[in-house]
Amino acid sequence: MSDTTHDGALATSTPPSVDAGLGPAELARKYGLSVSGARPGLGEYVRQLWGRRHFIMAFSRAKLVAQYSQAKLGQVWQVATPLLNALVYYLVFGLILNAGQGMAKEDYIPFLVIGIFVFTFTQSSLMAGVRAIPGNLGLVRALHFPRASLPISFSMQQLQQLMYSMLVVFAVAIAFGNYPQLSWLLVVPTLVLQFVFNTGLALVFARMGSKTPDLAQLMPFVTRTWMYASGVMFSISEMLKGRPEWIADVLLWNPAAIYMDLVRFALIDGYGRENLPPHVWAFAVGWALLIGLGGFVYFWKAEERYGRG
Repeated sequence: MSDTTHDGALATSTPPSVDAGLGPAELARKYGLSVSGARPGLGEYVRQLWGRRHFIMAFSRAKLVAQYSQAKLGQVWQVATPLLNALVYYLVFGLILNAGQGMAKEDYIPFLVIGIFVFTFTQSSLMAGVRAIPGNLGLVRALHFPRASLPISFSMQQLQQLMYSMLVVFAVAIAFGNYPQLSWLLVVPTLVLQFVFNTGLALVFARMGSKTPDLAQLMPFVTRTWMYASGVMFSISEMLKGRPEWIADVLLWNPAAIYMDLVRFALIDGYGRENLPPHVWAFAVGWALLIGLGGFVYFWKAEERYGRG
C-alpha cells in the first residue's frame, strides 16, 4: 500500500510486526530461546557431568603429571613429601612428646604414617577446591561446561596421588609386623567414602573460593587446626583421658578422624575396635552422603555465577 506525501514523494508503509507488543520473556518462550549460561536442572546437570567424564579424568591425570614436572625427582615427591612430614612429626611427637603413649612402640610409626597420608588426602582436596575456579578463570570464561568438573577433577587427582602413597603405607605396615589379611580389604570402602566426602568438601569450598579468593590464604591455618584436632599424631582417647567425655566424642566423630581410624583399624593388628567410636561405619557413610551430596547441590545452585566478575 502506498500514498503520496505533501511534496509528491512516494512513501511505503510497513505492516505492523506480529511480535509487536511482546516482552522479552514472551519472545523467548515463543522462539524457544534460553538465557546463555543459565543453570540447568539438577538432573540435566548430572547428565552433562557424566558426558564430560572423559575430560574430568584426562584433566586430573594431566594436573597430576604437571604437579612436579619442574622438580628433578618428579613424581617421587608425591610420596616423599608426606613421608618427610611423617618423619618430622615422629621426631617431635613420637620421640620428644611421647604422643604414642597407650600403644605399642612398633604400632606408632604405622599409626602416624597412615594418619599423615589419609589426612593429606582430605587436606589437598580441600585446598584444590578453594583454587578450582579462581585458578582456572581463563578456562571457565572461554568454554561452556559444567563447572563442577573442575573441583571433581582435582579430587580425582588427589585420589590418584593417594593410590601411589598407599603402596608406601602398605610397605610401612608390613615392615612393622602387620601382614596382609582380610581386614585390609576394608581400606577400599573407607577410601571410597572418603573420596565422596572430599569431593563434596572441594565443591563447597570451590563455590566459596570463587567469591572470596583470599580464602586460599586462610585455609592452611584451618586445615592445620583440623589436623591437630583429628588425632593424626596421637590417640584422641588416650590423650583426653580424664577430660569430659563429650570432648573426645566430638573429636572422634569428626570425619577426618573417622576415615583415618578405619584405615588404621584395617591395617594395624594392634589397633582394635576399642579405638573406634560407636557406629563408626554409620558415621563414615553419613558424612560422605551429607557433604558429598550437599556440597554438590550447594555448588550447582551458583553454576551461572562462576567466572562472572
